[in-house]
Amino acid sequence: MGYYAVFLPMKDKEKSKEFRPQHLAFLKQMRDEKKILMNGPFTDGTGGLVIYAADNLDEATSYLKQDPYIINGARDWEIHEWVMETDVGFDF
Repeated sequence: MGYYAVFLPMKDKEKSKEFRPQHLAFLKQMRDEKKILMNGPFTDGTGGLVIYAADNLDEATSYLKQDPYIINGARDWEIHEWVMETDVGFDF
């Protein structure tokens, strides 16, 4: 299992507002399925960050491409494999 940091910079503010409920439902479902470790918006309104848990980059990218923000062109995206280092325990 690896972790993949996805930056979701703002592409279209109106589409982001329109598809926010679907995006949030998607994130919750993916967290419930243990496919997302954590997520959240940037406080300056420029976008957000999602940390996916996946076996490889292709799998993480396939998750990302199911996000209503991506499907509907509300956000751009950038993905990087991420090595998590923490002293806090998670059930992943």
